[in-house]
Amino acid sequence: MNLIQSKLYSSIEQMTGQLLKEQTKKADSSANSSPVSFADVLKTKESDLVIANSSLRFSKHANQRLSDRNIDLSKEQMQRLENGTSKAREKGINESLVMVDDLAFIVNVKNNTVITAVNDGNDGVFTNIDGAVIS
Repeated sequence: MNLIQSKLYSSIEQMTGQLLKEQTKKADSSANSSPVSFADVLKTKESDLVIANSSLRFSKHANQRLSDRNIDLSKEQMQRLENGTSKAREKGINESLVMVDDLAFIVNVKNNTVITAVNDGNDGVFTNIDGAVIS
């Protein structure tokens, strides 16, 4: 006796039909679920970005410059630097000069990283920036 004939196993055609029905049901149920608006997705991604970029990091080079130049940032100055970086992000700036008092910082806005710091007039030329924020 053939196993297909004994109904212990379905034929390939029957298995294919069942599989297609299941896939169609899943597709229909996901299509009928409540749609998510673009604005909702954007808000979620923006909040994820804010959380990921909540604290400013300093590169090894920037830390060395701060140490070499005896630059000690107060909490208030650090907050202003972070606010300046946020303003640069809002304006779409990628590499920003952020001025805080007499200190100048080059910040990679996308990576939320301070690249270098300057506190004197000798290094008054800044290149490869696409915006500046005075904070």
